Amino acid sequence: MSCKDVTMHELTIANSLVELASAHAAENGARRVVAISVRMGVLCGIGRSLYFCFEPASRGTLCDGARLHIEEVPLSVRCEHCDETKVPKALYNFRCPDCGYPTPKVVSGREMELTSIELEATEAAASFGAADDAGTQRSAL
Repeated sequence: MSCKDVTMHELTIANSLVELASAHAAENGARRVVAISVRMGVLCGIGRSLYFCFEPASRGTLCDGARLHIEEVPLSVRCEHCDETKVPKALYNFRCPDCGYPTPKVVSGREMELTSIELEATEAAASFGAADDAGTQRSAL
């Protein structure tokens, strides 16, 4: 599978991640982006495609060669009948696994969040103690 085989949606998201991380690296005077971490709900359904699009989207940017880490967030729904948050038995089964009532309120599983950007500091920043011994700086977002 190549990035051309997936929809423009995934490529647009990959480009947005690269733009955000590159801007953050430039603002912090970093040499390059080492890694980007994202939390993505299972209902997004684009994790694999995003991996394929990330490398082409990052070429020639401060993110070139960066690793993309995706933490998958499981689906959970709110059962109003039981007054509890539950994990359905199947991905698209929006019924309470205990009482069987419909559970249309999704609590988690749809989110997409850029959680951290790991930067490689420039030599000047590393000499002022802004990075660890390897010259790496992590930014939690």
